[in-house]
Amino acid sequence: MGQGTTQNVAGKSNAGKTHIIVVGNEKGGSGKSTSAMHIVISLLERNYRVVIIDLDARQKSLARYIENRQAYADQHNLKLTMPDVHILERVEGGTTVELEQQDEVNFSNLIDGLMGKYDYILIDCPGSDSYLSRLAHISADTLITPLNDSFVDVDLLAVVNPDTYKVEKLSLYSEMVWEARKRRAMKDRGTIDWIVMRNRTSALDAKNKRRVHDVLTQLQKRVAFRYVPGFGERVIYRELFPKGLTLVDFKNNGNEKMTMSHVAARQEIRRLMDDLQLPGWDKAAVAAAE
Repeated sequence: MGQGTTQNVAGKSNAGKTHIIVVGNEKGGSGKSTSAMHIVISLLERNYRVVIIDLDARQKSLARYIENRQAYADQHNLKLTMPDVHILERVEGGTTVELEQQDEVNFSNLIDGLMGKYDYILIDCPGSDSYLSRLAHISADTLITPLNDSFVDVDLLAVVNPDTYKVEKLSLYSEMVWEARKRRAMKDRGTIDWIVMRNRTSALDAKNKRRVHDVLTQLQKRVAFRYVPGFGERVIYRELFPKGLTLVDFKNNGNEKMTMSHVAARQEIRRLMDDLQLPGWDKAAVAAAE
């Protein structure tokens, strides 16, 4: 780590249990990496020990976000909190059965090696179906699925009647999560708290916005997820990626000026973190700014 960064070495304990957060969505462009990064930095701000596992070894969007953060901190001599990062690549070469068996061994070994050393493991899944992604979903204590405010993304969860906007049947991703929940219960009697996070919402009260809300409200009862508001459509979220920054960092970064959009975005982040109901969040004290 560079001199401008702070390792998350001294953290609070979740009663000795590592909580696994999985950010999963089989469609790209939903703000998955941005959401994951803001959750990670929010946890680090409260002195939790956090490690990231990036399963998208091809794009490495979340890992790249961290690399940008490291470079920006070094360049500007900033003291920014940094999570530890692991990139787990899919195995290549062999039969499907052999590949999945080796993927499972590699995934299990990595998770086992991190459990107990961190308060939170955040796993970022690729925007497509893979065996590693399915293993991650089974391991999740909290599953977060970001969706854009669009029926294109709602289709990930369910098929909607084009005339009545009633849910007709579940889509493949919802069925996969349902199967993951069953396998998790059989594995260790654990439960998965599934949260659907609605991203890139417009400030305008459009008809499409209300219809998406109505469909997600229908679905949360049928599929048993918690539907929460995520991040609005703000340019600032996209501008932060090259610097590796989040809105959580702005109090530590004297080079940036706060605007009303920044303030509103910070409120969205605080609301999201409260809505996630992660263990110990409401009792953890915010770390003093350095």
